[in-house]
This record gives sequence, structure tokens and C-alpha cells, in this order.
Amino acid sequence: MSSQPYYLQGSPLAIRLNSVIGWLARHGVSLLGSAELSVKGRKSGRMQRIPVNPHKHGGEQYLVSARGHSQWVRNMRAAGGGELRIGRKVRTFTAVELPDAEKLLVLRTYLERWGWEVNQYFQGVTAKSTDEEILAAAPDHPVFRISTTS
Repeated sequence: MSSQPYYLQGSPLAIRLNSVIGWLARHGVSLLGSAELSVKGRKSGRMQRIPVNPHKHGGEQYLVSARGHSQWVRNMRAAGGGELRIGRKVRTFTAVELPDAEKLLVLRTYLERWGWEVNQYFQGVTAKSTDEEILAAAPDHPVFRISTTS
């Protein structure tokens, strides 16, 4: 078993698609609720941009890292927030990472909404998996509760 946190690198096609989806969000076109996340780089200090699928559950909004402990996740932990953009509408937010034990319902509803796009990153776990299976996958998928500040 690897001591490295789980992270699944995007394929060249996925990286290309993310680039297009990010460009569209930057120019005001949200695909099924997607937005462009900007978060300050923990080493470079420059804003890193990546398309994300903000997820609403129980009156709160969340960002889920389907691919695992990515660079944006590490940057979010350091920065404590960022920006979501769709065209000219920019929402600044603060972020709090959820402990694994609190992720069950957020991950289940995220997989119900976005599973068609992200199931491949959850190593066989789907919205129909048992609570135990989802909780077992929880450490591999960081979840942030976000609160907009503007």
C-alpha cells in the first residue's frame, strides 16, 4: 500500500476538456453548474485556475476533489478559500475541510449528481454503494464546505 495520498492524474483528453470547460466558465458559460475555481498557489503565490463542480447539499455548498489530493486541494488547505467564477460573476469564499466522518451524505449526493462524470475516480464506489464503502473512500476525496464572502 502506498504512503502517498490518493491522486489520479488526468489523461491528456481530460486535461484538454478541463481547459475548454474552464475557458467557457471564464467567459460566462456554465456546463451543468460548473464554475472556474481560482485558489492562490501555496508556493508560487499565483492564482491557480481549474474547473470544478460546486455541489449543494443540505443548504450548504461544497467542493469535492474527485481525483483525490490534487494541487488545488493542497493550495486550498493553505489558502483557506478562493474564488468561483462564471463569466463576470466572481464569488469569493472561505473553505473549511470536512473530516472524513462527516463526508458520507455529501459524497453520496455528489455521486448521485456527478457520478456520470466522476465515478471513474472513485475506484468502484458509486452513489449506490453502502455507507461503509463510501466512508472507506472518504479519505481519498477531500471535501470543503465553502461560504461565500462576496
